[in-house]
Amino acid sequence: MEAIKKRAQEIEETIIKWRRHLHQYPERSFQEKETSAFVKKQLEQIPGMEVRQSTHGYGVIGTLTNGTGPTIALRADMDALPIEEEANVSFSSQHPGVMHACGHDAHTAILLGAATLLSEQFKNESILGTVRFVFQPAEEATDEYNKSGGTYLIEEGVYDEVDLALALHMCPWLTPDAIQVHKGPSMGSLDVFKGTIKGTGGHGAYPHLGKDPVWLLSQVLPALYSLQGRLVSPLESAVLSIGIIQGGAANNVIPSEVYVEGTLRCYTASTRAYLLKEIKNAFSLANVFGGEGFCMIEPGEPPLLNDHDVVDLVVQTAMQLYPDDTIIDEPFGMGSEDFAYTAEKTKAAMFFLGCQPAHGQFDLHTPLFQIDESCLQKGASMMAAAAIAALNRGNEM
Repeated sequence: MEAIKKRAQEIEETIIKWRRHLHQYPERSFQEKETSAFVKKQLEQIPGMEVRQSTHGYGVIGTLTNGTGPTIALRADMDALPIEEEANVSFSSQHPGVMHACGHDAHTAILLGAATLLSEQFKNESILGTVRFVFQPAEEATDEYNKSGGTYLIEEGVYDEVDLALALHMCPWLTPDAIQVHKGPSMGSLDVFKGTIKGTGGHGAYPHLGKDPVWLLSQVLPALYSLQGRLVSPLESAVLSIGIIQGGAANNVIPSEVYVEGTLRCYTASTRAYLLKEIKNAFSLANVFGGEGFCMIEPGEPPLLNDHDVVDLVVQTAMQLYPDDTIIDEPFGMGSEDFAYTAEKTKAAMFFLGCQPAHGQFDLHTPLFQIDESCLQKGASMMAAAAIAALNRGNEM
């Protein structure tokens, strides 16, 4: 542990350099061509590393193997967001309208650092097993088939025969001397509902001559907003939000239809299934009042369920490496994460690594997002040390 920690400190400048390069040249989901090429080039310089490109998209998988033993997967996402950067830093985004506002540049640099550390550790023949370094594209978005990068990597077999998978995420609400990790439900599922309410429209002066879909919507909205607080237990975590309401083109014309789009996020599969059914029922209220209500559901990620044993591994690793740091045992919130698919496939966990800069908190997915780069070498040492601990435990995990 101490050797890994010390070596991580020695390569800190290199990890920071990698992160700043990636930050300058962000690429959106399913467009990570140059990011992928950069990662592949760095991995190919690591002794003993086998490197290949994923068969779909721009994923990169590196593998270190030493004899027979468990297979551990360490995952980092690589894509950026459609956000115009406003942070005043020397390495700000060179791609207009695209920014690493969720820390995926840091995740990628950290995993490159962990790969470097583990390559050196693999020279020790007493370490047996395989570590698979998964650099994943397209975590932030899905394609026309409603699939994310993680889904494609699972279908490709990247996580086949993996005994344990681990990922981390930047955490702007914690300083670099803290991590947040939780057993069980830790992030929400994500489903998008798209509804249309149809009436007949008409002149704004004579609403009684037609069927106003805006009025029909006023009957549907209370039903939607009441779902999470009245039809499921208050002890169940669920959040329904409406982000789009569209209808009409003139202030004196009642439109013939209104479009509504929103999201549902839950911590359990049973609550998720029940509320999705009730969302459709809510839109059918328009039919009761003489209109027509339709709703389509686009299913997304399941809830992120952190495996108890893997969380214990993370906590023990953190306590050994950084005994004075703080460990927060709380769910991360209702945001979604496609690493949840991996957690359905194999034993897995994600932890949040504190990254709050000394001069203030800058939240995820905002134009000013930045990190305290001292978290980078800590993340690399955490990932590498946890992988070594898992390999040494072998079949005990």
